[in-house]
Amino acid sequence: MTHVFNFSAGPAVLPREVLVEAAAEMLDWHGSGMSVMEMSHRGPEFMAIMAAAQRDLRELMAVPDNYQILFLQGGGLAENAIVPMNLLGRKPQPAVVDFIHTGSWTGKSIKEAGKYAQVNVAASAKASGFDHVPARADWTLSPDAAYVHICTNETIDGVEYSAAPDIAAQTNGAPLVADVSSHILSRHIDVSQYGVLFAGAQKNIGPAGLTIVIVRDDLLGHALPICPSAFDWKIVADNGSMYNTPPTYAIYIAGLVFQWLKRQGGVAVLEQRNIAKAALLYDYLDSSKLYFNRVEKADRSRMNIPFFLRDETLNDAFLAGAKQRHLLQLKGHKSVGGMRASLYNAMPIEGVQALISWMQEFEAAHV
Repeated sequence: MTHVFNFSAGPAVLPREVLVEAAAEMLDWHGSGMSVMEMSHRGPEFMAIMAAAQRDLRELMAVPDNYQILFLQGGGLAENAIVPMNLLGRKPQPAVVDFIHTGSWTGKSIKEAGKYAQVNVAASAKASGFDHVPARADWTLSPDAAYVHICTNETIDGVEYSAAPDIAAQTNGAPLVADVSSHILSRHIDVSQYGVLFAGAQKNIGPAGLTIVIVRDDLLGHALPICPSAFDWKIVADNGSMYNTPPTYAIYIAGLVFQWLKRQGGVAVLEQRNIAKAALLYDYLDSSKLYFNRVEKADRSRMNIPFFLRDETLNDAFLAGAKQRHLLQLKGHKSVGGMRASLYNAMPIEGVQALISWMQEFEAAHV
């Protein structure tokens, strides 16, 4: 079988071991005579799958006991509405939400939150083409915001926070909310520094359809009246993520990925692998005469690496040659163009080496 390396930003590559295990269990999960797709979400078989997935995720991320782990639907994009509908009730209306604008995803979040709240863009990297995280000293935070929203890894623009920003001194207890969709479980995240973390699963966890929300207990129970019951975090938490039928198969696959991560040695081991993979590609980009990356070095994403050819008339030829070599999904997002290599946990270093080999071959022929 030809080895294919899939650099898609999402839905993204899954560990081969996980796919093999899921295939073996497709028709009969653990002797139950049922596929996971066919199980009642309230039956003992699926309840065991759900409990194990939540337990393993709590262990992998060291989630404190005063945080709930919720399995929801809607994806990260829907959470841009669900978050304000759950948190704005903590403040008199109309409430203010602070945003740090670092790329395409915070742009979407700002637009969506504006339907429910007054939005304050406390800092923005838009003027420079989203090539960095604005310096913390330049943030103009509101004194009484309902929360502060950041996207800790911009999937499209390739910008990543290296740590949680300290906002306590400049806010009146506003919780920090982070969209961690495209780097969750790829690096250590100190959950206690955040009020809410949310992530669509289809990048580093599993198939599309599952959204994970990690929320501190004191932030439950403040939903606006307009919030649908199925997205009210307190109702979801009180019902063990079973208020409505959850995305059962996506949860099952996520659980297999969590088990795979534990077998690898956990997040700390994967983080070192991800540092090595990203460094390999960035080092080549920085030495190249044909390719370049626009993001400031201190804020470069380990997961999503956009790069550009100095002669963009060569883009189609580059992608065609990559496909012939079984290097797939390298075309950049339509909003920014160029190329993008997503190096999620399931991407082996051999995939990065194969990509660089092709890039070198192509560069030698065109420079």
